[in-house]
Amino acid sequence: MKTTALLLTACFAITGSLSAQQIHSSNPSVDKVFALSVNIVDENTHQGILAAGGDYGGEWARDASINAWNGVSLIRPKVALNSLWNVTGNKDSIAHQYWDKIIWVPAAWNHYKITGDRQFLTEAYRCAAKTMSQLEYQQFDHKTGLFMGPSVFNDGIAGYPIPIFEPGNLRSGVLDHKKSLGIKALSTNCIYMEAYACLAEMALELDTNNDRQHEARVYTRQSLELARNIREKFYNPATNSCIYFLDRENKPYDYQEGLGISYIALFGILSKAEAKALIVNAKTSPYGITSIYPDFERYSAEKPGRHNNLIWPQVNGFFAKAAVQTGNYPVFEKELYGLTQLALDPDKGNGDLKEIYNAITGAPDGGWQSDFHWKSCNKQTWSATAYIDMILSGIAGINFADAGTIRFTPYLPKGMREFSLTNIKYRKAQLTVNLSGQGSSIKRFEVNGMTQKEPVISGELVGAVVVDVVMGE
Repeated sequence: MKTTALLLTACFAITGSLSAQQIHSSNPSVDKVFALSVNIVDENTHQGILAAGGDYGGEWARDASINAWNGVSLIRPKVALNSLWNVTGNKDSIAHQYWDKIIWVPAAWNHYKITGDRQFLTEAYRCAAKTMSQLEYQQFDHKTGLFMGPSVFNDGIAGYPIPIFEPGNLRSGVLDHKKSLGIKALSTNCIYMEAYACLAEMALELDTNNDRQHEARVYTRQSLELARNIREKFYNPATNSCIYFLDRENKPYDYQEGLGISYIALFGILSKAEAKALIVNAKTSPYGITSIYPDFERYSAEKPGRHNNLIWPQVNGFFAKAAVQTGNYPVFEKELYGLTQLALDPDKGNGDLKEIYNAITGAPDGGWQSDFHWKSCNKQTWSATAYIDMILSGIAGINFADAGTIRFTPYLPKGMREFSLTNIKYRKAQLTVNLSGQGSSIKRFEVNGMTQKEPVISGELVGAVVVDVVMGE
């Protein structure tokens, strides 16, 4: 396939050798932000470990997991490996803040599907299973059938309304407000549900002597039970909407949680029709979905809350993934081009991917929390990997359907009739993906010049593999 677009190349070092990955399309702005995103990942990698951002010296289990899951396991597998193990206690159990650290499990399973590293899978399964057992004992609420804990990544009290927030208490951490204990959040329970499903897949993949069948059945049952409880407690089929969380008295709080609705749509908890309606009807800002909508009573458009009605691009990344998976392509386009604008516009990112943006103006804005206006950090890693995933899984349609297969579900949005992604390492293969046309329907799918009926490639392929796809409306 031919392309008329300007070639933009992102070069980076992997274990001392130089490898050039290239994206070129008929939308140079998208190409530019992809290259920027890859460069941010490289600049934030220190001694083989990926930091949370240019202004963050430490690491969190949620950051390492989200970043690996959203593309680093594919473009930087050794960095992803090191970073995933770095947030465990000597590979024994997952460390760091307790409530959402189980997000490590889907990231680890995804890493194995990409790399085929069985030693990693063996160690990761043991680590994940032990952590899940610990969390079941410590955090599972038998009365509701849900896991306790704040929502994914929202460790600041600005992410919660009164009375979870105690007026007069100026501590910024959510756990420093006593009524946060015992809450059950949508996003966190969805992650537990997906972690159970991934543990079942891990067990089956390691089941060489029929010695893990029982473990797989138990994890599958737990995943299904939790999915039913999530649907019952969080989802309203009459309004096709979800609540944000239940407090410790199980009172519901009816706010839109961007990650929560993304996860419940992504993980198969709803029917396809319900998931599609949930995503298309979500409230979004001019630049994409915000973390929690609407503003809590102590915040406003003039004084937005840090973890409230602001844009956190990693949320937009998962929402964009949910939009593509549910067939809401205009929603995906809005998120893709919204984040492109936030990265490039001089009055917004100005050539950088920030941590947080104002939902109205698009300017970098860390928001208010505990009577303090926070900054929006620079070169934020999970903002960059959110964009990388929009390209890899959204446009290129690279989906790791199981352990050993890529199923392609590409989408060429408006303004992009040609797209090429080169030098992607998948196990022992080096992939080039070329797309032409428009839309989401595959008219022709070729691998190394040979037409295939199914848009699938095997993890057994070796060497250069060129995938050519012609798309139709």
